[in-house]
Amino acid sequence: METIDLRSDTVTKPTPAMRDAMAKADVGDDVYGEDPSVNQLQELAAEITGKEAALFVPSGTMGNLAAILSHCNRGDEIILGDLAHTFLYEAGGISALGGVHPHTLPNQQDGSIKPEDIRAAVRGDDPHYPVTRLIALENTHNRRGGVALSLDYMQSVGALAKEHGLKVHLDGARLFNASVSLGISAKKLTAPVDTVTFCLSKALCAPVGSMLCGSSEFIARAHRVRKQLGGGMRQAGILAAAGIVALEQMITRLADDHARARQLANEVGKNAGINVYAQNTNMVYIELSDEMPLSADDVINSLSDKEIKIGQVGSRQFRMVTHYWINDEALERVIQAFADLV
Repeated sequence: METIDLRSDTVTKPTPAMRDAMAKADVGDDVYGEDPSVNQLQELAAEITGKEAALFVPSGTMGNLAAILSHCNRGDEIILGDLAHTFLYEAGGISALGGVHPHTLPNQQDGSIKPEDIRAAVRGDDPHYPVTRLIALENTHNRRGGVALSLDYMQSVGALAKEHGLKVHLDGARLFNASVSLGISAKKLTAPVDTVTFCLSKALCAPVGSMLCGSSEFIARAHRVRKQLGGGMRQAGILAAAGIVALEQMITRLADDHARARQLANEVGKNAGINVYAQNTNMVYIELSDEMPLSADDVINSLSDKEIKIGQVGSRQFRMVTHYWINDEALERVIQAFADLV
């Protein structure tokens, strides 16, 4: 029986078209700027986000770290959500490696940070305070169920930042899920921000890599930071070739993942004792109610016996993420497994 892996869209393997492109990739030394496939990918990423330039990095964590270190000096402050991926899951890199001070504010249920909270958090000119330099947003927002931040909200934060002379960085790991869900181009959605990262290796199925996009001047600084972080790669065109396929072929089909996530949420939510929390993208969060006699281990073990993997994110809470390798047949197996469970 084939394993169904819903733990994350990071488990996706490259598509046949990607494997073919990787085998045939035209390559060179990217540290010298001579890898034609990397250069093509960077140009494509810049175009699709409406920015002047882009940089291929090994991971989203490195992309966010390189962005923040390029925006901020040691002792500067970044305003970000208390449930932001950068704050929770990136090993404290901005502080450990950059000396950047995080000022966290509550993430609302819709993934946003209240503009009035951001405004109140901006420091005045006082030697007792760190210098507020940057606002960071996340779209879609992972810990808020994969919710997409609206264009109106993005624009409002962009305007607030300009008013205070601040920059805005967007952790857009799943930017294209937000774009497809909202029916708004990625270029329009990222217009209010100065820089943006997005992952190639999540729902877009590429095996490795993320993109950091911004102005040409900014990307030149980030290129140096990438080198400092050990992210300079040589014949990286073999990886970039898969990224090109990802951007050319995998974005519009994300609507299929969203539809399957909605179906999964609707069907699993019919079971007594299971509460479902889902947004209109590719994530489904489920929680066992207090009256459910099963433990988290019971759920994980029962599904594992049926070759189904889901992610545990709390003592009685789980996450399921749909992606390219989850088809209708897999969905039916998962739905039936939950019905059998309860």
